[in-house]
Amino acid sequence: MPNHPALTSYREAQDTPRHIHRLPPEAVNRIAAGEVVERPAAAVKELVENALDAGATDISIAISEGGKSHISILDNGCGMDHDSLLLCVERHATSKLKLSHEGDYDLTNIATMGFRGEALPSIGAVARLDITSRPIGADTAYKLSVHGSKMSVPAPVAFAGHGTRVDVADLFFATPARLKFMKSDRAETIAITDVVKRLAMARHDVAFSMTSNDRKVFAYPAEPDTPDGSLARLAKIMGAEFGENALAIEAIREDVRLTGFAGLPTYNRGLPDRQYLFVNGRPVKDRLIIGAIRGAYADFLARDRHPSVVLFLEVPPELVDVNVHPAKTEVRFRDAGHVRGLLVSALRHVLAEAGHRASTTVADFALGRIQSGGGSTAGRHGSSNMPPRAFRAGNPFAEAQAPLTQGMAETPAAFEGVDAPTARADMPLQDIPQQIKEDYPLGAARAQLHETYIVSQTADGLCIIDQHAAHERLVYERMKRALAAGGVARQGLLIPEVIELERDEARLLVERAAEFAELGLVLEEFGDGAVLVRETPALLGDTNIQGLVKALVEDISSIGEGLALKEQLEEICGTMACRGSVRAGRRLLPEEMNALLREMEATPHSGQCNHGRPTYVELKLADIERLFGRR
Repeated sequence: MPNHPALTSYREAQDTPRHIHRLPPEAVNRIAAGEVVERPAAAVKELVENALDAGATDISIAISEGGKSHISILDNGCGMDHDSLLLCVERHATSKLKLSHEGDYDLTNIATMGFRGEALPSIGAVARLDITSRPIGADTAYKLSVHGSKMSVPAPVAFAGHGTRVDVADLFFATPARLKFMKSDRAETIAITDVVKRLAMARHDVAFSMTSNDRKVFAYPAEPDTPDGSLARLAKIMGAEFGENALAIEAIREDVRLTGFAGLPTYNRGLPDRQYLFVNGRPVKDRLIIGAIRGAYADFLARDRHPSVVLFLEVPPELVDVNVHPAKTEVRFRDAGHVRGLLVSALRHVLAEAGHRASTTVADFALGRIQSGGGSTAGRHGSSNMPPRAFRAGNPFAEAQAPLTQGMAETPAAFEGVDAPTARADMPLQDIPQQIKEDYPLGAARAQLHETYIVSQTADGLCIIDQHAAHERLVYERMKRALAAGGVARQGLLIPEVIELERDEARLLVERAAEFAELGLVLEEFGDGAVLVRETPALLGDTNIQGLVKALVEDISSIGEGLALKEQLEEICGTMACRGSVRAGRRLLPEEMNALLREMEATPHSGQCNHGRPTYVELKLADIERLFGRR
């Protein structure tokens, strides 16, 4: 059988004597380009970051054929003079690292987007690079060209205003083999658009515009440097619906500050593609955010639904390493657990503050289904399909499991912690005091439809409430409070179970043994590469211990937290809440309906059931008028 040409070449290379020699600068730059500029989007990212570091407040990007034939970046930053132009295309020449008092450059205190000094020489090594720049206050602009590492002498040219224009033509013409790995023009354009939008999300105070093949892609004006300005920019990029359903976040823990916006649980998606993390203004991809968001929203969304979240972390530069990768898309925190704890606690806090609020998309979706004559959407996360579980004697949740509706006919106070409603079902809304309108946003109950849905009249519209889903959430929240107050009851195993694992996996579990013990799972180290499970949560009953422990290892390895155990406990609590709540088909008295509304208003997260579906739909008068053609 003949040898493959590639295999023959490889074998010949192996037989060649190993003589160490220096690579010429051209080869060094092309090698660096393979790490820094692997595709047009990477070149655009580096050039836009340079413009931001130059203090630009207006940045324009123009591309052709997905950036493969031409890229142009124009900014109004500080600009460069004749000598700086010559230096900027030399490898590892940068203005972004400062000399310390000790006479050394501090690589642990990076406050700029770029700092390596590799982007421009790398681009010039594989493309036709032209840089035109004029500093603030200078009378003359200069142009420098680097085509395949061949540099020209800077020459004076005409240039309006101050700033820099960088033109990149024929990307990878000097390394044509790389062009074979480029994707279609459309795919490369999408990648560039995504890169620029991420930078625009982080710098809402800077105007960004982009054209592709002379057609406008977007134009974002500069927004005020305030939270409202940030949300306005995010709404332009992520859609107006995000702006309407985003909860503002602001939290500080020691030296770390977190701001941003979290979408309401009922504003969710089938993909986790709207979750963004920015560290000191730098867009990064980190598994930290995946685990933090999943942990914070795990109580409100099914596994196949994902929230929209934009988080901005401000961390002292010495506490985060941005020098992990040449593309600077990854970071390493000195104390990742501290940062993750801040993310989770801040998200949970802002979700709790949202109370019963549901997303505006719920009403829009309902109106769309009505107008289009669409059928039912139930079943995707339907709680009625949840498997029944036997209630065990001695369960710490026995009181919460009991049919909590038994006393409802006697008094509305059966809904825990809520006073009897002041708004009677037969009271005209105009007779309800203004305080009631403000304190009771879900209004006054007017009717029950098909013994399943409550219709209430609000100050400016109406609400339709799914009585089973709403009460299920209320019962579930009571169970969570009981769980937090009394801990999880344990059951000892007659014969402790030994779980064989890899050595590192066993170590990860043992390090979190105290955390698992609080949830009812007691384990300890058992030799080299194994753990011994002595007790399990009583709620789990006869469970698959092997599967549970291995799921915990997988969670810790991938997202930094063992969520599997919590999710199983929450699933059981959800099942109990489902069986212990007001069922569809039960006729309610007016007092009972109003009591349910009042407790929803007083209970966090009551706007969605345990599976992320809305518990009520609110229609404003304007929405109803549109249905009847009045608007």
